[in-house]
Amino acid sequence: MQELVKQLILNGYLKTPRIIEAFLAIDRRDFVSEDQHDEAYWDIPLPIGYGQTISQPATVAFMLELLQPKAGDTIMDVGAGSCWQTALLAHIVGQEGRVCAVERICPLLEESKKHFAKYGFTNTTFFCQNATQGLPEYAPFDAIIAAASGRAMIQRWQKEVKVGGRIVMPIELSIWLYSKRSETEFEKHEYPGFAFVPLIEG
Repeated sequence: MQELVKQLILNGYLKTPRIIEAFLAIDRRDFVSEDQHDEAYWDIPLPIGYGQTISQPATVAFMLELLQPKAGDTIMDVGAGSCWQTALLAHIVGQEGRVCAVERICPLLEESKKHFAKYGFTNTTFFCQNATQGLPEYAPFDAIIAAASGRAMIQRWQKEVKVGGRIVMPIELSIWLYSKRSETEFEKHEYPGFAFVPLIEG
């Protein structure tokens, strides 16, 4: 893992100390099947069943750098999948923070929670449901991050993120950063050239 992190730093994907620390503390190998252990430190996505993947480390690093999570944040993690990114976020936000991990494929979530449990985090709540309806009972969020690509930014998420908060979400073949400047205004940045599994909306 250390060599992978070193390469992500050298290639400019990892920059922020608290995010680098999380990558070193949370071993990607713990979130893939035993027959994939040799590939766990390659900078590639890997299948995790049910038509889903554990994202490429460089992509996860890039998105977390855009999100800029910090200690004490409340974050919605959409498309939790393998729960590797969920664990990275749980490490970063710490005991004063909260991660709400949402995954629509219940058998996948149950399997991934077993991997997640190795780290003993108590600051994470799991939901097996469609995330596009939001989590109003846990809002407002400091940040929302999605690992599945939609056709447009989800309106409910725009309402559920705090002023000053961020949403990082793939839309079509780009990653978008929405920074909430006021209740009605977002600063938007597009980063093209990515591919993700589709976000099921409804």
